[in-house]
Amino acid sequence: MQQATKTPPAAGKPGITTADTFGPSTIREETVLEVKDLRTYFTTRWGTVKAVDGVSYFVRKGETLGIVGESGSGKSVTALSVMRLIPSPPGHIVGGEVTLNGRDILQLSEKDMTRVRGGEIAMILQDPMTALNPVFTIENQVGEAITIHQGLKGKALWDKIIDALKRVRIPAAEQRAKDYPHQLSGGMRQRVVGAIGISSSPSVIIADEPTTSLDVTIQAAYLRLLKQIQAEEGVAIIFITHDFGIVAKMCDRVGVMYAGRIVETGSSRQIFNTPRHPYTQALIESVPKLEEKTGRLRQIEGQPPLLYNLPPGCPFAPRCVRVTDRCREEYPPTEGGQGHTFNCWNPVPIPASAAATAAKR
Repeated sequence: MQQATKTPPAAGKPGITTADTFGPSTIREETVLEVKDLRTYFTTRWGTVKAVDGVSYFVRKGETLGIVGESGSGKSVTALSVMRLIPSPPGHIVGGEVTLNGRDILQLSEKDMTRVRGGEIAMILQDPMTALNPVFTIENQVGEAITIHQGLKGKALWDKIIDALKRVRIPAAEQRAKDYPHQLSGGMRQRVVGAIGISSSPSVIIADEPTTSLDVTIQAAYLRLLKQIQAEEGVAIIFITHDFGIVAKMCDRVGVMYAGRIVETGSSRQIFNTPRHPYTQALIESVPKLEEKTGRLRQIEGQPPLLYNLPPGCPFAPRCVRVTDRCREEYPPTEGGQGHTFNCWNPVPIPASAAATAAKR
């Protein structure tokens, strides 16, 4: 078993520390989910929207993979594609593979996928008030997933429901199980959604911005809870977020998305200390640095491209400060190594201090 090491604060980024506040992940070499060249398109009256355009990544048992990027970059659509929850029409998964525990789930029938979805792979949505049905009790909603995937009834079902609620640290679980969603606080509702997600002991949990509606104190407690569950069960987590502070403390590896593609991947240390794609660097530099007096924050000029009318070269080229003529004409291949890859013709240079540190290892 390989124990993840704690990551030191990112050099030159005092506003973001990658110290593992929420506890280390216990990463194993076993890959539980691998996505290869996934493509999801939407047919609209304006043209074909390439919402996911050749995304590839993997996540290992006990590992947390962070997916970051601006709104509209394809993070949530990728997750819904993996879960096979894309509404059709207008959406269609037109290519790729999603291998979960050794089998391509894109090739499964909908009946077989129903047993996989929620059983082997689960998703925690960002807004618990819309994810939960207001007319059913917590008992009904947690119990539904358990009944479908484990076939429990009666007292065995009740005991499993209470156990799931207690695992996400809901106090007085027996009483809360009889409540309706509106009777719970935002933090409690988010924990209920988490209880539904872990109730059937999935191999992978996709957490789609699960802390968006929580205040800072509850957010920290919820993230710590996810880490504890991960340590106990070895579940792999794909964490979708805009918050680089959460990424630094929560994630072992990071994938940066832009215009439906992953443009850079690496460990948290690599992404924060030596970002190679200009988009990654710009995202990090737009985060306030709490230990420095700064004026106006850096912003990324311009807007993301229209996904039904992508430029022929790199889609970030119109907004990039390092753009060259080649960037506008041809999409860059995947470069890099040692787990740190990027797609850029003119990458950000590695600082001399970081290169010297890497050479000593």
